[in-house]
Amino acid sequence: MLEHVYYNTSLQAIIIRASYHAESIEFFTPSDFSQQLGYMNRPKGYIIAPHVHRLVERKVTLTQEVLYVKSGKVRVDFYNDDQVYLESRIVVTGDVILLAAGGHGFEMLQNSEMIEIKQGPYCGDEDKVRFDHSPEKINLISKNNEPEF
Repeated sequence: MLEHVYYNTSLQAIIIRASYHAESIEFFTPSDFSQQLGYMNRPKGYIIAPHVHRLVERKVTLTQEVLYVKSGKVRVDFYNDDQVYLESRIVVTGDVILLAAGGHGFEMLQNSEMIEIKQGPYCGDEDKVRFDHSPEKINLISKNNEPEF
């Protein structure tokens, strides 16, 4: 299953559920995203030709990050660029989420392990703006996009 989280027309996140399955290769991100996210399903014996990547200068102005939930259960809270809370989703063991735009925060609902992938180099304090916020009422959107609490 594949989910897209939008605020107005801005894609905030892509969630690839652990149950997602396709028969070939699929990329989920537009070509202009600085973080590209794809899926491959290849049969035994399929060969990806050895290759190197060329040095291509790219300009990255927005950090996009990918989280792989190795184990556990995590609530992801989404915010717009003005730090206004929008909604929440739950990600669980095996899920992958690309955080593409806006703000985000997390609450571990179980002991959780995550692997984070994002562009570098890391710019320390210049890289993010932290803000205090705890949603008064959680707007949890389920896998079926049905609001639940």
